[in-house]
Amino acid sequence: MFSKSSKTQDGTSVANAAPTPASKRGKAAAPSIFSADLMIEGNLHSEGDIQIDGQIKGNIRSGSLTIGEKAVIDGEIVANAVTIRGRVLGSIRARKVQLAGTSHVEGDILHNSLAVESGAFFDGNCRHTEDPLTAEMPKRTARNEGNPL
Repeated sequence: MFSKSSKTQDGTSVANAAPTPASKRGKAAAPSIFSADLMIEGNLHSEGDIQIDGQIKGNIRSGSLTIGEKAVIDGEIVANAVTIRGRVLGSIRARKVQLAGTSHVEGDILHNSLAVESGAFFDGNCRHTEDPLTAEMPKRTARNEGNPL
């Protein structure tokens, strides 16, 4: 009744499938935004974009991640692209990492591309790799902890 149908060569009627929703056709959906007054304990996973202005205690995996100036993340981040303006306490694995002048990062970074603005705070190790999303974080040893062997 509500769908179009077409006839095959033998004369039988076949209903056409409903159109595919925009999100399944590859069009970008609106980013998920976590406001400054939001505090979450748990892991986040999204194929799309996430913008965080609040506090997250847990791991984050997304396509693209923007961390606002007042945001605090305590956990591992895995994403295609990460822009950090706030505070991150944990490791970061991303193809493209940008540390803004207001960022404060305490943890290791595994990246394909890294940009650090003047004024950014970074305490950890960083390592370039072709595919940081599948690579393992290097094991911390006494040598890269800052202690002499």
